[in-house]
Amino acid sequence: MRHSPELISARWRRSSYSNANGGECVEIAEGFPGTVPVRDSKTPHGPVLVVPAAAWDAFVSSLKA
Repeated sequence: MRHSPELISARWRRSSYSNANGGECVEIAEGFPGTVPVRDSKTPHGPVLVVPAAAWDAFVSSLKA
């Protein structure tokens, strides 16, 4: 799968809940207005989900609740 040039050069941020080995977590890329690219940290060159920012915010809020 090929990623767009924007995603190849994206700065990915790992979840603060990631363990020391970096396993079993997600990473997000910031700086994409209106959307949030999400990927699995174990497969950084694998598929990327791009979700609407509002949906991501609702998802994170539901996890915190």
